[in-house]
Amino acid sequence: MSTLIYTIITLCVIGIVSALVLYFVAQKFKVEEDPRIDDVEKMLPGANCGGCGFPGCRGLATALVESDDISSLYCSVGGDSCMGSIAEYLGKVAPKKEPTVATVRCGGTCEKRPHTNTYIGATSCAIASSLYVGETGCAYGCLGYGDCVEACAFDAIHINPETGLAEVDADKCTACGACVKACPKGIIELRKKWPKNRAIYVSCVSRDKGAVTMKACKAGCIGCSKCLKVCEFGAITIENNLAYIDPTKCRLCRKCVGECPTGAIKMIGLAPLVKKEPAPKAEGGATTTAPAATPKPQSTESAPAAATKQVENKEA
Repeated sequence: MSTLIYTIITLCVIGIVSALVLYFVAQKFKVEEDPRIDDVEKMLPGANCGGCGFPGCRGLATALVESDDISSLYCSVGGDSCMGSIAEYLGKVAPKKEPTVATVRCGGTCEKRPHTNTYIGATSCAIASSLYVGETGCAYGCLGYGDCVEACAFDAIHINPETGLAEVDADKCTACGACVKACPKGIIELRKKWPKNRAIYVSCVSRDKGAVTMKACKAGCIGCSKCLKVCEFGAITIENNLAYIDPTKCRLCRKCVGECPTGAIKMIGLAPLVKKEPAPKAEGGATTTAPAATPKPQSTESAPAAATKQVENKEA
């Protein structure tokens, strides 16, 4: 009996000593944390999407509190209003950015980009792209297996079963960039978000030459430069047989849309531009106009006076 009591007492002493040691060690090496971090974390949306570059909102809150300059830190989900509130609380200058939206730059639907083979394997864009170019002749287009859909935490992107392409709901998109990172083909881009979700962009990323692109996809960009010639704002550039519209320079004039022979330039939320027919030209090159009708002179005499005059003329 005494042995059991001694054992219990020994274990209790060891436990108390260990607890005291752990307490003093914790006090010695404890890290003091700014209490404002908790407040800033509560002001953030709490999406933990990683769009800010940190693994979660806690990491961004810590960086916002500890950094003197927060111009490079931004929460795309909360936007300017959220960042403004945090900056006011911390007494710092809030960063401001134009709202952006994820844009799928691929117009190769099933009709425009027919399948040439069948893929049997894991339904993952990352796995499929590492094995071969895809089920069509285009090595750049959307695979349609939905890696971007799984990466989106806001239910803002889905695969259209009819076209086989990923489509973004601009009203739900928070521009966190998760789908951009998830796409192995690099066809998803964060572009300027215009009012009423209007947009004009080149829905192609193929860098092949025109003949090769047209053979693989009828909606691909062939680098013909027609859009480049009509753009008055310098928003279009062509590099590696591919046209690109800079969203910061584009003014949505829509001239490039009608010039594209393959329909690779997509227009959303805008009416087509109506072209004015030029007036016919004469042989000398001058523009001819229809001759104006010469008005007939109107008599200033009243009807009875005119009738009396005609009777007098007959009698004479």
